[in-house]
Amino acid sequence: MSKIFNYKTQGTCSRAIEIELEGDIVRSIRFDGGCHGNTQGIALLARGKRAEEIIACLEGVDCKGRGTSCPDQLARALREALAQ
Repeated sequence: MSKIFNYKTQGTCSRAIEIELEGDIVRSIRFDGGCHGNTQGIALLARGKRAEEIIACLEGVDCKGRGTSCPDQLARALREALAQ
């Protein structure tokens, strides 16, 4: 059974991320805002992968010295979604 998780981002151009998980497998990701091509690409690459695999790849990615990025916010969102 799938569950939808909504995450409000902080420190990035994107405002929110909607994640559909089936167990620990990512079924879909939708970014609200951000660089459309980049966020769309990240979402497509993550589809069908285990959340922990995505977290391991994207956690800590920085954008312009902000200390976070859309990929890093996705990793944080996935970590939070798995904890629920």
